Amino acid sequence: MITGQDEANDVTEVLGSFSHRKDLCSEASLFEIDDKGDWFYQSGKLPLKFCKLFATILHRIEGQYLLITPVERLRVAVASQALIVVDYQACDYGNYIVNTSIGSQHVVESFDEFIVHEDGVTTTLEHGVEAKFARACFYRFINEFII
Repeated sequence: MITGQDEANDVTEVLGSFSHRKDLCSEASLFEIDDKGDWFYQSGKLPLKFCKLFATILHRIEGQYLLITPVERLRVAVASQALIVVDYQACDYGNYIVNTSIGSQHVVESFDEFIVHEDGVTTTLEHGVEAKFARACFYRFINEFII
């Protein structure tokens, strides 16, 4: 006799197997993100609402970008960093809110997470995703914190 608990355990086991899936749906990169932060799907530019949606499931694992859902893993070709920071705001608790060119917001826990290079500022966001500052944001950051 199968009980409700047995059925729940079976469902949990099946769902768990999806989340640990290691294989890719395709070896080819169906998605691309260029140096300006524009997203493309099979060479066609994606609307911002889809970029923002896909950014929530974007991961960087061992230097490779992937879109990961419970049942799929898709490779994403990224020219440099995946997201472009267009604005930031310091918060009272020492963390920062950064806004990206696709309209997503992210929390950077401390100033130490910003990496200043000769030609830009980068940071790592959720799921290991790297973001770089747009030129105007970079100059503002340098003027505010470095000079």
